[in-house]
Formats: sequence, C-alpha cells, structure tokens
Amino acid sequence: MPSAAATGPASHAVFRVARLHRMLAGALLREIGLHPGQELVMMQLWDAGPQRPADLVHALDSDTATMTRTVQRLERAGFVRRTPSPTDRRAVIVEATPASQGLREKVEVLWGRLEGYTLDGLADGERAQVLDALAVLERNLEVATSEQCAFRVAAPRG
Repeated sequence: MPSAAATGPASHAVFRVARLHRMLAGALLREIGLHPGQELVMMQLWDAGPQRPADLVHALDSDTATMTRTVQRLERAGFVRRTPSPTDRRAVIVEATPASQGLREKVEVLWGRLEGYTLDGLADGERAQVLDALAVLERNLEVATSEQCAFRVAAPRG
C-alpha cells in the first residue's frame, strides 16, 4: 500500500477490489459483446419493462450522457429500441427487444461466473457477512455523498 494511503487502508482495499471486479466483469462481458454497465441497463429493462432514459438514469444512479451513449450502443446492437413516448412528445421510451432475450441467459450465466470468481473460497456464512458488510459500506457512502453534495450546493462560492 502506498504510504499516502496508510490512513485509509479500507478505502484503498475497496478501490483495488472495485477496480479488479470491474476489469474482470469487462473481460467477461466482452465474451458476449457487451461493455460494463450495458448489462445493468438490460437487467433493468428485462425486470421493469420499457421506460424513459431519465428513469434508467435514476434507477442505475447514472448520468444522462452515459445513459444516452449506452442506449445508443445497445440500440445499434439490436438489444433495445427507442420509440416516442405516447404521453410526452419530448421523451422516448426504451425497451428491450425480443432479440435481447437470448442475451439475458448469457448475462445471467456471466453474472454467476463473476459471482463465483468474486466469492471463491468463502463459506455460505462468510458470503452473507460480505454482503452485510457491503450493504453497510454502501449506506455509509450514500450518506457521506449526499452530505458532501448538500455542502457543495450550500457553500458560498468565493
């Protein structure tokens, strides 16, 4: 660990684990022609059905520019289609295509492989503890992020 990270060993570990997890996920996703994050959009569409890009942004905690690029790439691949919203002339609706159903099984298998690589060597009880600890970390970071964002908005610019 770099000496500058000595005051944050857990943060350094989370960073390293997240980086490696994303790298492995990316390699696995390339096997089925997807980029990281695209599978999450597809999972959301398969489970929740057609929705506006803004709803996808909110559900996946993304940003508009990233979601636009992701949907465009998925549309070019034939996995989603965009249609005008029947209730809002300014909006479009994104939906999974029938062609994406074959992709769903591949994503599920890939996600299982990623889970296996990630949790290899842990007993069932340890796996549950990992999930519990990650849930606590996520809540802590959500609170800290919202406080930091509120502080930035409220802080005077000078």
